[in-house]
Amino acid sequence: MNIENRNVMAPPAPRGVKGMLLPLAMMRDILIKTMFRMNLDMVSDISKVICLPIPVVQELVDMARGQLLLEATGTLNANSGNEMGYQLTDAGKARALDALAQSEYFGAMPVPLDIYREQVKRQSIRNITVTRDRLTSAMGHLVLPDSLLDHLGPAVSAGRSILMYGPPGNGKSSISNGVRDALGDKIYVPRAIEYSGQVITVYDPIVHSAAEDNEDDPNSLRRTSNRYDTRYVKCERPTVITGGELSLSMLDLVYNKTARTYQAPLQLKSTGGIFIVDDLGRQAEPPQALINRWIVPLEESKDILALQSGEKFEVPFDTLVIFSTNFHPNKIFDKAALRRIFYKIKIDGPNQADFLKIFAMVARKRKMPLDEDALIHLLNNRYPEIGNAYANYQPIFLIDQMIAICEFEGMEYQMTPKLIDRAWENMFVKEEEIIH
Repeated sequence: MNIENRNVMAPPAPRGVKGMLLPLAMMRDILIKTMFRMNLDMVSDISKVICLPIPVVQELVDMARGQLLLEATGTLNANSGNEMGYQLTDAGKARALDALAQSEYFGAMPVPLDIYREQVKRQSIRNITVTRDRLTSAMGHLVLPDSLLDHLGPAVSAGRSILMYGPPGNGKSSISNGVRDALGDKIYVPRAIEYSGQVITVYDPIVHSAAEDNEDDPNSLRRTSNRYDTRYVKCERPTVITGGELSLSMLDLVYNKTARTYQAPLQLKSTGGIFIVDDLGRQAEPPQALINRWIVPLEESKDILALQSGEKFEVPFDTLVIFSTNFHPNKIFDKAALRRIFYKIKIDGPNQADFLKIFAMVARKRKMPLDEDALIHLLNNRYPEIGNAYANYQPIFLIDQMIAICEFEGMEYQMTPKLIDRAWENMFVKEEEIIH
């Protein structure tokens, strides 16, 4: 199955208050908090902000009116299609303030966790089959051996967990990003989910890239706005990238004591996408502790989170986790941890032929003319000093160094043995004692 021809099934729009499976008091309070905070009085405007169809919002308004929290203004707004306006009564304002004291959350109505679980299954990353052509296209800017794609392709298609290891500077991070680009399709991310009466915000513009949706033409007979539940945002499959800053606390629910609201942890935000742990072994937490935290999610496709009250609950874990490290896995993990990572892929440096391909490609992109004498000098005189250990980052480093020298000296871009030597000196630090 080619993912370009695959469309994720959209979450259906709610048809009535009862079918939403949320506490009635919570829905009513979010309605009046939103009206209070945003000074809204038209059902059509409220509908856009709390992300519910107009008939469902009208049901909630009628319910609040029945509880004497809202009243009709008695005037029709000509600019809103002669729509009736509504306002909070004194009792409604008091209730809004009381509800805000309990939780500052207002706006988009949350999706119940159980309903969200069903959507996660519909758009699971494990439903994707990534073809060799698709992966090769996404990695087109990288020079990689065919054997690497032989291992990487099945690992990505399985949607499980991948450990990439090997010497630094050989493109582990770039390969991770290429995997992300190979996914290609769109999923639906909830703005917020609800569990046990608590609201947890999930959609994060920093993590999630919203896809463009066609706006409805008001004069068109075919309307698309009710085709799916707008409590979700249609997005590219998310990618969360963390490095040395990752800590165990970042994998817990984030509670805002002032607003009394929760924010989803990083791995929940990455549901349906990729979670990249770059530079594993550079974090304050030992790698073994980080892997231990992931054991249940990786094996059982579920994670366990805790509310401030201490109550624990399960959330879906539908994420392709990519660990990337410069350390040998046996040095940082025990055998039990390694067994739980489904794919272990070594990323080595390029051979000399691939190194020269990368060098020529970078030089062409940087508009640096190649020079045969300079390249022979580099390969015959400099690389033997480091045991001919080629790395993917080195061509970019050396060429950018020569460009900087040329610009400083006021010369046209050029490559000479002398400039190679000056660039080489900046690539490594000599082993020597510093006398204080």
